[in-house]
Amino acid sequence: MENTKANNFLQTIIADDIKDGIVKEVVTRFPPEPNGFLHVGHAKAICLNFGLAETYGGRCNLRFDDTNPEKESQEYIDSIQEDVRWLGYQWSGDVLFASTYFDQFFAWAIYLVEAGNAYVCDLSAQQAREYRGTLTEVGKNSPYRNRSIEDNLGLLEAMKAGEFADGEKVLRAKIDMASPNMNMRDPILYRIRKLPHHQTGSDWVIYPTYDFAHGQEDAIEGITHSICTLEFEDHRPLYDWFHQHLPIGNKPNQYEFGRLHLNYTVTSKRKLKQLVDQGFVSGWNDPRMPTLAGLRRRGYTARAIRKFCDMIGVTRSDGIVDVAMLEHAIRDDLNENAPRAMCVLNPLKVVLTNYPEGQVEELMVPAHPNREQMGERLVPFSGELFIDAEDFREQANKKFKRLVIGKRVRLRNAYVIEADEVVWDDAGKICEVRARIIEDTLGRDPADGVKAKGVIQWVSADRGERAQVRVYDRLFTDEAPDRGDKNFLDYLNPNALRTIEEAMIEPSLTEALPEQNFQFERIGYFVADRYDHSAAAPVFNMTIGLRDTWNS
Repeated sequence: MENTKANNFLQTIIADDIKDGIVKEVVTRFPPEPNGFLHVGHAKAICLNFGLAETYGGRCNLRFDDTNPEKESQEYIDSIQEDVRWLGYQWSGDVLFASTYFDQFFAWAIYLVEAGNAYVCDLSAQQAREYRGTLTEVGKNSPYRNRSIEDNLGLLEAMKAGEFADGEKVLRAKIDMASPNMNMRDPILYRIRKLPHHQTGSDWVIYPTYDFAHGQEDAIEGITHSICTLEFEDHRPLYDWFHQHLPIGNKPNQYEFGRLHLNYTVTSKRKLKQLVDQGFVSGWNDPRMPTLAGLRRRGYTARAIRKFCDMIGVTRSDGIVDVAMLEHAIRDDLNENAPRAMCVLNPLKVVLTNYPEGQVEELMVPAHPNREQMGERLVPFSGELFIDAEDFREQANKKFKRLVIGKRVRLRNAYVIEADEVVWDDAGKICEVRARIIEDTLGRDPADGVKAKGVIQWVSADRGERAQVRVYDRLFTDEAPDRGDKNFLDYLNPNALRTIEEAMIEPSLTEALPEQNFQFERIGYFVADRYDHSAAAPVFNMTIGLRDTWNS
């Protein structure tokens, strides 16, 4: 497992805290809300929190901030655990839940009420917005702000007992309605939600807000460095206020870093859920999705994603990262680690007129051109082959380095051939090319000195296997599909998925295991689909092309 390599300001803070004796053991946490699948932006937070704990010999908790049963589910909890493991990390101890601490949170809510620091408010949601003020106007105190402690305690118990309807009352902290920080204007601590919870069932009908729960979870768990994304910077005074006004021994510190924003990508969970719910994609793990499950199914490796997170570093400010950096990371990884194989996406038959009828040669070719340790594979060669239709023209200029009538081309790892004529079907389409092998060119140039113009991939027509190949591209055509007032759905790429049902693959690929990566020579990098691939019905997903076509 690689640790976080690039130095960053958080490493400096932690190193100083250790040196100064402020902390003895570094304890971090990854605290997702289980309201959707994790996306590539979460990968940065995962690598950061787990990586820092590893770097300094500490530990990292996996904790679900499950305070909103309306949007949460066990499916999301399971998928998040799987994603963390897939990236190569293991949390400390058991999986933790905010809901485990609900009794303690409620006890602390009572403590705040008894100390005069919290009150039950009857304002409707619309009224509360009006009383809250704006960035340029101070808020107004709620008319319920000065209820007696006794009244507040009674109302809070009645809320807990389910005596009020959803939204009828809330518990608020009593801080400062004139604060320039909107988060300090008497924020909500508890709201009524008469919904079953995936962990606690029907035990509760009131639930703490994220702001009230989060810092207290950190304190309970002994977190030393609570690392959040930058949008929580304005929440830090509230995070600290709770620790100052509650009887908490451990008082962790919150630090913010710039979150990961990728161009040509949407990472809002609400918008990703909209893509799923409205059928624009097949699910959260659709290979077009920027979720970790989607990237995994598309063939991105955990190794490449960790490398990408290391490449972009950790800063104190938000910024846009070019998705080409992520694509570079996976190309670089698979170029080094993916074995080679041959596939023909648009098959065109080539008949070798001078090759012995019925003969099949088993050619031994390297699995990887630069890594002998990856071994070799057998590729059958016969007198009838398939090449890609795009690799043949009857006539072409000198820039076309593939098969042309009267010209020569090298079949990858096999012979040089020369095309002689074509056969047309009844619809006037070329259905067959007749060609000749140039003798004694297996592994060597032609003796007559006339070299091949290029190299193309091929598959034996007799021994090849049919496969479904899914060719993927970026999901959006716009660099910033949801910026400003744009409707991100207007920028969905109609060419993000092209399914090829009659591709031909070399027979060894039927033995591929689900999630096994390959370079299909001259095309790109592909992976055996995690769910649909089998030896009887091979299915491969395109991870990325050999080169960037978006900036060419």
